[in-house]
Amino acid sequence: MNCKHFGICGSCTVFEPDYTEELREKEQRVLGLLSPFKVNSLEVFSANESNYRARAEFKIWHDEGGANYAMGQLDKQGATNIVECPKVIIPIEKRMQPLLNEINNSEVLKSRLFTVEFLSTTTDECLITMIYHRKLDRVWEEEARALEKLLNASIIGRSRKQKVVLTQEYVTEKLYIDKKYYLYRHYESGFTQPNPEVNIKMIEWALKQAKKVKEGDFLESYCGLGNFTIPISKYFTKVLATEISKGSIKSAKENCKLNGIDNISFIRLSSEEMTEALNKTREFTRLKDVDLNDYSFSTVLVDPPRAGLDIDTIELISKIKNIIYISCNPETLVRDLARLSLTHTIEDSAIFDQFPHTHHIESGVFLVKKSIF
Repeated sequence: MNCKHFGICGSCTVFEPDYTEELREKEQRVLGLLSPFKVNSLEVFSANESNYRARAEFKIWHDEGGANYAMGQLDKQGATNIVECPKVIIPIEKRMQPLLNEINNSEVLKSRLFTVEFLSTTTDECLITMIYHRKLDRVWEEEARALEKLLNASIIGRSRKQKVVLTQEYVTEKLYIDKKYYLYRHYESGFTQPNPEVNIKMIEWALKQAKKVKEGDFLESYCGLGNFTIPISKYFTKVLATEISKGSIKSAKENCKLNGIDNISFIRLSSEEMTEALNKTREFTRLKDVDLNDYSFSTVLVDPPRAGLDIDTIELISKIKNIIYISCNPETLVRDLARLSLTHTIEDSAIFDQFPHTHHIESGVFLVKKSIF
């Protein structure tokens, strides 16, 4: 990726080696971490070097030349103005400069604006959130509505204790996964996978593992908006998926309807609460319509945050035959595998480069219970 701001803007932290070398270094790093578990090779899923990111956030820096997009500097010494960001997908890239032009042509849109966020889809839907240090009035709404038409995008205005949704607060992504199209409603404030192309590869890798099982019921913790759950559900009889975020559970249920799926129960529970419920150490009103005794889990998928899994959840999933573990932090993955490897063997492993030009890497391992257990 060619970018005028490489080495200055802190958004990309790896910019000197070419992408092939960068990816090789990531592969070797994860292989080294997984070597104690007899992992000798990884399936490597690369990314596009540019135009890969479907959501982005930019500071707005005001100077005598007007409003500018800005990002924190690589050396963490303040911010730097930017005139391009080649890592964002085309639907965002093509709207960035026209939006900035209109902001600079309007005191109403520009006044005390300090952040702009973009959320887009591969099918050209785009949601733009403009965040202010002032109250938004009808005059702002009128100009923002005209901006929506000009940019063919939905706009939300935010300020302290104020949220103005002009048209809608979500975009609907359409992804071709496992020879079928799936729809995902992504809300402005919800978590979404930032790299659509690599996200498809992650889901299809998880589906490859699910197809090896193709029986029993499926359990998922940290399910989000149903990113993995919805495509995987067709390979199992019943699915129980949990997530702590109310917004994500709302999205997940909507996504079930969008895709015509009826064998998933999405329940708002943290990973710790899910463990308590399945161990029957605590009852939850949120589970009043779910008979946990009716499930026979053959497979579990976990996709925890960077901190990894808590010990009780590890103990719970170690009783399930098949484990699909998606990790955004290989160090905590390895820590958790030290316990899971007592009962399970790693049968497949992969890395997914969601964030080119950074040190970040996603990993996946598929574990099967040892016969002695």
